[in-house]
Amino acid sequence: MPIPVTVVTGFLGSGKTTLLSRLLRDPSLRNTAVLVNEFGEVGLDHHLLRPVAERTVLLESGCVCCSEREDLVAALGELLDLHQRGEVPSLDRVVVETTGLADPAPILHTVFSHPVLSHHFAVDLVITTVDAVNGRMQLEASPEATKQVAASDEVVITKTDLAGPGAREDLEGRIRAINPSARILEASFGEVDPQELLSPEARLGERGLPRLQEHDTASTHTVSVTFDGPVDWTAFGIWLSMLLHARGESVLRVKGLLDTGGPGPVVLNGVQHVIHPPEHLESWPDADRNTRVVFITRDIPEERILASLEAFRGLLGASAVPLGRVPT
Repeated sequence: MPIPVTVVTGFLGSGKTTLLSRLLRDPSLRNTAVLVNEFGEVGLDHHLLRPVAERTVLLESGCVCCSEREDLVAALGELLDLHQRGEVPSLDRVVVETTGLADPAPILHTVFSHPVLSHHFAVDLVITTVDAVNGRMQLEASPEATKQVAASDEVVITKTDLAGPGAREDLEGRIRAINPSARILEASFGEVDPQELLSPEARLGERGLPRLQEHDTASTHTVSVTFDGPVDWTAFGIWLSMLLHARGESVLRVKGLLDTGGPGPVVLNGVQHVIHPPEHLESWPDADRNTRVVFITRDIPEERILASLEAFRGLLGASAVPLGRVPT
């Protein structure tokens, strides 16, 4: 089994390091390797801490989200070598902490596409911290903060003990408008149950998707669709590849369960140009056996995605149907 890689991201000052320090104190995570920007920020004597400097290599495509993190390649390669030589007794998980302005996509691209690392590591979760005091303002003003929330499987709202009345509820509404499929947790002083944070329920294939509906914010569109029958998986893969090739940087996230006519769905999970290896489940995670796919985009409205899918209807074998629209 590949070693799971958990990415912890979040805007400047949102509490990533505090959360990470709390997680590393849990005995169940003692065999976790941690790749951090600076040793001193974490302040823990952990034998598997490694520094990373966010050095990227821009590939021929010229797309920043498909850049390769050469520092990550070197650090994961070192950990793998230590593990295989037996110098690390056990390696159960790797946690990568990004800088406050980082786009998580190059990390995912590096793990998924590297010819060696992809055989030994697999991205498990993207966890984003959002500050309850300043988070709303940051999400409105910063494209980086929006990308981090859009890419997340879980969002941890921090500093709730310092926020004013109603601030948490308002922020949670904003987060759901950007990424309605993310699970939202709360942490004051970085205190969160590591078992809950890293539980299988956080994974899409384990918990399914909520009833997703369309949201618009000033900078993003969240479009949720189903289909009126099973979809040809090969045709959908071609359509999705064409969309990402043409507008990948504008597709912040695609996530869903796709009915392809088998006993279980195909799990879709991607960030910008980077798509997780598709997972074919043996059964549906809940009683709802209908396709549910959410697209979080920038400057691609619902109508264009639906029109594009309709143009592919003959190959897909079914028509896309929007799940509805609710005000934000």
